[in-house]
Amino acid sequence: MKIEAKDPFTTLAATFVVLPADNVDTDQIIPARFLKVTDKKGLGDSVFADWRRLPDGSVNTDFPLNRPDAKGAQILVAGQNFGCGSSREHAPWALVGWGLRAIIAPSFADIFKGNAMKNGLLPIAVDAAFHARILEARRADPAARIAVDLPAQTVALEGQPPVRFEIDPFAKECLVHGIDELGYLLERSADIDRYEAKHA
Repeated sequence: MKIEAKDPFTTLAATFVVLPADNVDTDQIIPARFLKVTDKKGLGDSVFADWRRLPDGSVNTDFPLNRPDAKGAQILVAGQNFGCGSSREHAPWALVGWGLRAIIAPSFADIFKGNAMKNGLLPIAVDAAFHARILEARRADPAARIAVDLPAQTVALEGQPPVRFEIDPFAKECLVHGIDELGYLLERSADIDRYEAKHA
């Protein structure tokens, strides 16, 4: 049996975009009207749909993801309690579809955090001091970059000392190897068969 693997996540160095809001919920990340689909294709076009467009349908040029300096950013820096609200897995699908690989925030909603890691999106919780340094760096230079080293569990503004972040060991294993829970089990099918043969 072959399953579709995600891109492994080891290291990342990229520009970032800042969404300066606390309690961003999953209905804001991907509004409910876009949940009719059962696959991920095209969901990135609808991420933050109600914020990225004005009531008349025109583009909201003030929204961070719509600004020219957001192009190519692979990291989102957000506020407290990112991903609260409903448990929809479409939220990380949409964020990854837009091009994000990591989100940095002081805290995350637990269900969103789990869904993100299962879909190749790394949530990194940082303390208030480091979060403030990131925001200041972005204000000073829109081209500022962040470096993430998942095996070492560190994150840093490029050119500055890294800080350590915590992650569940099993989630880390899956992200580093680009697999999900099923992929993890299938990679060990020979071990499972040997165990079953001994305990028939």
